Amino acid sequence: MKITSITTSPYASNSYLINEKILIDPGMDTDQLIQKIKEHTRPENIELIILTHSHFDHCAAAKSVAEICTAPIAIHKDDAQALKSKEESVSILFSAPAPDIDPDILYENGDIIKISETESLEVIHTPGHTPGGISLYEPSSKSLFSGDTVFPNGGIGRTDFTGGSLDKLSASIEKLTELDVITLYPGHGPVTSDDVNKQIRLSLQMSRAYR
Repeated sequence: MKITSITTSPYASNSYLINEKILIDPGMDTDQLIQKIKEHTRPENIELIILTHSHFDHCAAAKSVAEICTAPIAIHKDDAQALKSKEESVSILFSAPAPDIDPDILYENGDIIKISETESLEVIHTPGHTPGGISLYEPSSKSLFSGDTVFPNGGIGRTDFTGGSLDKLSASIEKLTELDVITLYPGHGPVTSDDVNKQIRLSLQMSRAYR
C-alpha cells in the first residue's frame, strides 16, 4: 500500500492519498491539496473521497475536490446530516458556512473498501468525537487511519463539540485496542510506527481518566 500524507495548513486535518486513487479527509484548502496531489498523480485518477467524520477541518474542501476529481464522497451514515449544520460540522468556529455536502456513499460499521487486488480498508465505527466518526484499518499492512479518535502518544479526540461523548469515545478506543497496528495515520499530528498498540492503550487510559 502506497500512502502519501498531505497537510495543507496548521489548522486542517492530515489528508492521506492511498495507492494514488483513494483520498481520506481533503481538509480545507482545495488549491493547495490539488497542487500536492498533482505531484503524485492526476486528480482524475482519484476514485473515492472518504471523510472520517463531518468536522470542517477535515471536509471543507471535499465538495470542490470531488468536482475536480469527479469522485464520490463517502462518510458514515450517522455523520451525513452534520455536513449541513454549522454547529455539528463546527464550521461556525471558522466563521464559515456548513460544508453543505450531499455524500454519495453512506458507510456502516464493518463495510469493506477494496483499494487493490490484495488490500482493503475495514470501516470501524468509532463514535465519540462525532456520532459517525470512523477509523479505517488495512489488515495486511496493519495500518490504522484513526481520524480524530486517537492521536500519537496517548492523545484522544475532543468530546465537547455538538454530538460528542466521552463514554462513546472511550468505548471506541477500547475497540481499537483489539487491533494489531503497526502504523498509525492520525487526523492530526505525525504518522507513527513506534509501538502503536501501546500508544492506543495509553489513549484508552487517557479517555478513562477523564470520565
